[in-house]
Amino acid sequence: MQQPRICAITGANSGLGKVTALELAKQGFDIIMICRDADRSRRQQAEILAASRTGHVDLIQCDLGRMDDIYRASEEMHSRYDRLDVLINNAGRVVDTLQYSPEGVELTFQTNYLSHFLLTHLVLDLLRKSDEARILNVASELHRLAEFDMSHIVRRDKAPYRAIPAYDDSKLAKLLWTFELADQLMDDGITVNALHPWLVDTAFGNSEDASGLLNFTFWFFKLFAPKPETAARTHIYLASSPEVKHVTGLYFANCKPYPPSDKAQNRRLGKQLWALSERLTGIYDYLRRPLLRNSGLPLVSGG
Repeated sequence: MQQPRICAITGANSGLGKVTALELAKQGFDIIMICRDADRSRRQQAEILAASRTGHVDLIQCDLGRMDDIYRASEEMHSRYDRLDVLINNAGRVVDTLQYSPEGVELTFQTNYLSHFLLTHLVLDLLRKSDEARILNVASELHRLAEFDMSHIVRRDKAPYRAIPAYDDSKLAKLLWTFELADQLMDDGITVNALHPWLVDTAFGNSEDASGLLNFTFWFFKLFAPKPETAARTHIYLASSPEVKHVTGLYFANCKPYPPSDKAQNRRLGKQLWALSERLTGIYDYLRRPLLRNSGLPLVSGG
């Protein structure tokens, strides 16, 4: 009997992440929900579990704004699973005041991009054990507006902080990384693609992170936005369709390849970002087997 495919999704407790988890659970995937607030996510976990064909919906707490949490979440995944078939780097935030992670990285850049750069590295060994591994990075059309000053994106303290440009830069970073990672993993048989989710009618932008004019802006545009059930089709397609089994290094919208900006395809910029990201996360060889925190020992996979 064929084993269920295992899919991990960051931000799986709301919006597009939740719809994606729900629909893939209905298809027969085992689901790993990676969420910032585990207690507030248990109701969504139960809802997805009720619809699941396999009866396996796991919940791992992880605040993507803290690198320690990402290491701990990876260790939990290794203790519970011996492989991973799909990783959907979905979670995102927009923060309307300048805030930093404990490591000193601007919080939007940390949460939307750098955390997923690190998490993916830490679970690459699990993905390599799949016979059809896929990585999906949720980007945004707002990447086209990114200014992306490499000397400014980490701290954003050279000029007055603006939330939307910070968000734009984080999404361009995700695309630059997607295309570089797709090339790096070509020989491993792991596909890496990015997608545009559109601005949809979800709680995104309504949280404690956004207030005042920023909150109103998101509210206004959501009046004309599709429901998550419609917008999540591209997530589900890229995670499960046999049509894209061997497709890698592309940007999708509405289940079709879509041309990204010229800047997103700037390979020199992508390599510069990769080098910066390795320095910020303390990784020296991204494609090697990850190490446990504060040790020289590789992570040990468990059954």
